[in-house]
Parts: sequence; C-alpha cells; structure tokens
Amino acid sequence: MASRALVVIALSAVTLLSGCSVFRNYDSELAQTNQQLASGNVDAALTLLEKNNTGTDKDLLYFFEKGELLRAKGDFTGSQLAWGSADQVVTQWEDSVKLDSAKYLAQFGSFLVNDKVRRYEGYDYEKVMLTTQMALNLLAANDFDGARTAIKRTHEREAVIADLRDKEYLKSEEEAEKQGITTQYKDLQGYPVASLDAPEVVSLKNSYQSAFSHYLAGFVYEALGEKDLAAPGYRKAAELRPNTPLLEQALVNLDKPGTKTDDSDILIVVQSGLAPARDSIRVPLPLPISGNVVITPLSFPIIKPDTSTAAFAQIGVDGQQLNLTQLNSTTAMSRRALRDDMPGIIVRTTVRAVTRGVAQKQINETNPLAGLAVGLTSAVLEGADTRTWRTLPDNTQVVRLRLKKGEHQVSLPSAVGGSVVKVTIDQRYQVISLRAVGNQVFAGGVAAQVIPRVSPTAVASLTQP
Repeated sequence: MASRALVVIALSAVTLLSGCSVFRNYDSELAQTNQQLASGNVDAALTLLEKNNTGTDKDLLYFFEKGELLRAKGDFTGSQLAWGSADQVVTQWEDSVKLDSAKYLAQFGSFLVNDKVRRYEGYDYEKVMLTTQMALNLLAANDFDGARTAIKRTHEREAVIADLRDKEYLKSEEEAEKQGITTQYKDLQGYPVASLDAPEVVSLKNSYQSAFSHYLAGFVYEALGEKDLAAPGYRKAAELRPNTPLLEQALVNLDKPGTKTDDSDILIVVQSGLAPARDSIRVPLPLPISGNVVITPLSFPIIKPDTSTAAFAQIGVDGQQLNLTQLNSTTAMSRRALRDDMPGIIVRTTVRAVTRGVAQKQINETNPLAGLAVGLTSAVLEGADTRTWRTLPDNTQVVRLRLKKGEHQVSLPSAVGGSVVKVTIDQRYQVISLRAVGNQVFAGGVAAQVIPRVSPTAVASLTQP
C-alpha cells in the first residue's frame, strides 16, 4: 500500500508541475494568438493574450506581445504604455548588470536551475528591437524628438549588452574547461547544425545590433538637422550590412543640398511576418555518471521560422514598382543568439544532467520508488526554454524616395493581400510604417490608411483612434 501511495504521489507531482505556469506551453499560446492576428482579428488576439496572463505579476513577454498587438490595432498610446512597462523591466536588468556584472553572471550561470524556470529577461535582440519599435510608434505621429530619445536608449543598451556578453562567453569557456566538457553544438547528433551555420547567421557581427536600427537612427538625426550624428548611424548600418547601396548612398547624400520646399524625404518601412518560434529537441549524449558512461537524452533549443507570410521584395508607389532593401531579419538574429549561447547551454545542461544522474542512482539504491519519483519529476523539469517574443516582426525592409507633398498610393503585392494604402505627405521628412502578416496589411500612423477593397481580400486598418 505504501509503495502504491508513493507512485501516486510521484505522478501527482508530475501533473502539478506540468500545469504550473512556469512550464506553460508558450509556443502553443502564441501560435493561437498569431493566428488571430494573421486573420485580422486583433481584438481576439488581445483577448487570448489576456486569458493566458491572468496573474497580477505580468512578465516581460506579456508587455512585449501586448505592445505589438496594440500597435497592430492602431492604439499607439496603449502600445507605448505596454512597451514602456517592458522598457522598465529591461532597464532594471541593465541596472543590475552595471551594478555588479559578476554577481549577475554567477546567478545566471547556475547549473542546477533549468533555463525555462528562470524569470524571462528577453534575448538581446528583443531588448534592442523594443526601443526601435517604440521609435517607430513615435515616428508614426511625426514625433522625431521622441524617436531620438528612444534611439539614444537603443545605443546605450547595445553598449551594456556588448560588455556583458564578452564577460559571459569568457566565463562559459572557463567553466567548460573546468568541468572537462568539450562538446560543441556541432557534435550534437541529430541537431540542425546547418541552421546555425547558415551564411546569413554567421555574417552577423552579433545577435543584437541591427542595421535597420542604426539606419533609422541616421534618418532621424538627419531629419533633425544633426548630420554629425546621422553619419555614424549610417556608417554603422553599412558596417553591419556591407555592400548595401541604400546604406552607402545615405552617407553620400548627407553632403548634398537639402530637398526642395515642395518635396519630402520619405522612408517607407515594411515589416512582415512573425518572429520565429523556439522548440525543444532531444539529443543523446554520452555522460560520465558514477564511473560509467551513460547515453542520456538531453534537451536543446532549436529555431523554427515562421511561414505565415509570403516573402516579397517590391511595393508599388503611385503605380511604380520599387525594390525594397532588407535591413533586418529576426530569424537570423534569433539563430545568431542561439549560436552564441549554445556553449553555455551545453555546459549548464550537461552538468545538471550528470548531477541529477548521480543523485538518482544513489536514491535508486536505497529507495527505488523514490528514484521513480525523481525520474518522473526530472522528465517534466527538463526541456529547453521555448519562450520568445513571437509577435515581433520578422523581416524589416525599407525604401527611401522623394515625394511631393499631398496624397499618394502605396500598393502591396497580391501575395500579402494586394492592399492599397493611401499616404498623406505633409512633412519635409516622414516615416511611413506598414506591416504584413498572413494576407493582412496594417498601416500605422496618422498619415497612412488602408483603402478597403471591393474584392473579398481582408485588410485591417490601423487608423489612429
């Protein structure tokens, strides 16, 4: 009877842990939310988000997702409030890092705690894209001064991240050597190594500096007449994405005379798709446990690209087809982040597995049923962290051109709904933001409005309330 009771307790523990919010299936939650977004039902997407986040202590991901959904709805004030809350969380993280980076690294590098149990702090590229998206919200209202402030925070954040990651990677290498762990991600049988070694991933300088963010900074500084600050922005963008004519031309044009009084310098930003998901894959590894080599399946994260939105490389402006220049890929940045993090993930996962294996062997020798309970609990606890900002746009493409003040039409390809957007140009410098998800087109700001079509193709308008 006692033996049966122990088994019941073990199974109950597994059930409780599986239902715990710490072990929520975030990918499944956001897949449903994004389905609603891709169908144009932003209110339903917001309802799902709230349903899945009923607690009072909202985490960083909640504010990430809510800000992007409210932006899609056209509620830029609400979007900025949500992202402002997210920015406060990231700022607190920055403060803790700057105050004592060694203490932070010691806490983060703990080998006994699974990554998915930790409070979500956001990936580096998410922290940087947060302030970039906030800048786009402000530019949708022609608030270049406000955008300048957001861009300044972006640059400061990059510096904090760069300093921390240098220390973290060095610490990871030292710990791997100390523990005698020589396994690299390329040694993981069955792991999709090619996805982390793809040219578009390896060519990135790091996972958090975006050519788009720096080009946008250059455009904002140029619009404000601060050419001495615009040049470094354009130069850094060109460094991050070399051999890109748009970026090289931006530097050349800084020395040219300004636009005519009846012309405007327009930057059209087209963001499409959704950030990739993270999944968990099990890979067998030989581990030394109590003097024996035991083949143990361990969980590691993989990146699953979003396929909801067709790729396109042109838009129409007043009937003329113009080529877009891609300046950011969240999929590539996400893979680069994972590529850089894998050494640390391998060390933490391996040490934790060996420690757990030794402990379970000792328990099994004295109480097999207790060992069963430990084994069942471990099966639930182990698994890669699959949380990530899913509503973040994947591709960011731009086209820069001069237009006369007045009304113009921008058309999107039929692959993403074939929508036509009416654009009103009334500023000397102006940023027009468009977003495509599935076959939905969202136009943000006071100057852009999706024109309803007679065809059954659904479009969603982001008119300012």
